[in-house]
Amino acid sequence: MVEITRRKEFLPITDRLGEYLDRFGRRFALPATYDDLREFNQSYPLFDRNGEPTHWSTVLYERSFQQELWPKLTSIYSLLKTGDLHAVPHLYVERVDYCEFGNSKPFRVRVVNQYNDNYDHFYMKVADASRLYGLELEHLLSPNRITYLAHAGTLVEDHIAGIPGDMFIREYFERPDLNKVRVAKEFVKFSERCFVRLLGDMRSYNWVIDMTPDFEETQYRVRAIDFDQQSYEGRKNIYLPQFFKENYNVVQLCSECLNYPTMKQYQEEERSLIARRYLAEKDRITQLFDCMRDNPAEPAAKVDQLKRELGEYHHSHAFDHLATMGDVVECHLQSSLARHLA
Repeated sequence: MVEITRRKEFLPITDRLGEYLDRFGRRFALPATYDDLREFNQSYPLFDRNGEPTHWSTVLYERSFQQELWPKLTSIYSLLKTGDLHAVPHLYVERVDYCEFGNSKPFRVRVVNQYNDNYDHFYMKVADASRLYGLELEHLLSPNRITYLAHAGTLVEDHIAGIPGDMFIREYFERPDLNKVRVAKEFVKFSERCFVRLLGDMRSYNWVIDMTPDFEETQYRVRAIDFDQQSYEGRKNIYLPQFFKENYNVVQLCSECLNYPTMKQYQEEERSLIARRYLAEKDRITQLFDCMRDNPAEPAAKVDQLKRELGEYHHSHAFDHLATMGDVVECHLQSSLARHLA
């Protein structure tokens, strides 16, 4: 089992990464920033529907400040969803929640449609280069599309719907209608996606299960929701979800439901799909790796450790002279997909 014991450092957004964000429509001037949301003067704990405490607190602002802030937040929501910064009159902010747990200390904004009481969420966080790399690689290499905006030290992310992994393990594993084989299959494929693109720290509360009713059986998809640990740590096993104790029950499920040849089949299927996406977006991914190579604040010791462990894993000297995490991720991705890219 592996464990992350130190809070990661935020990596700055370089000029080159900023140009990349502009080129692909990810950066916009925002009417409110993360620092604006930090101006709350009160907070109280937020409980779930069962009365259990969560990691979130609802925050309160001075009335005059709130009257200015709420329309700005609905404008950001409109920009995120439609590309239009103008506030929609029938949308209003019901509450803003704050989480001190985790690296990004996010704010979660709940937006409600006053005509039908339907609500949605988006998140505002400190912009961090490694998280942006994670979001981009998820968008380009996974089956999931990612919507986010970045500007002036602030990152705005769309809500990723699904049942949190820890809740799914706790409340769904013993249900008689759960298709355990399909859940195991999807976790194997999810683990492969994480490892191939080096997304770390996929403990059960950092991924969700998206359940879709099909004509005969429910379909499942495991999705990452936290991208802070994109190619940051030096230990290879950080990028393998099966090595976290929080995922132990799912790993046991995979062992019970799938034999080794079947697991290898699913891994190869996933690598083939990643390779197709890589070839389809090769120019953009190459530009992203150029940005990653240009980041001067990467922890050199972690780069050295990771390239050594991946070199041993691949039985290759291709990693020996790499200098940055961008180099390591690109080399590992190409080495993992080599058979499918030939």
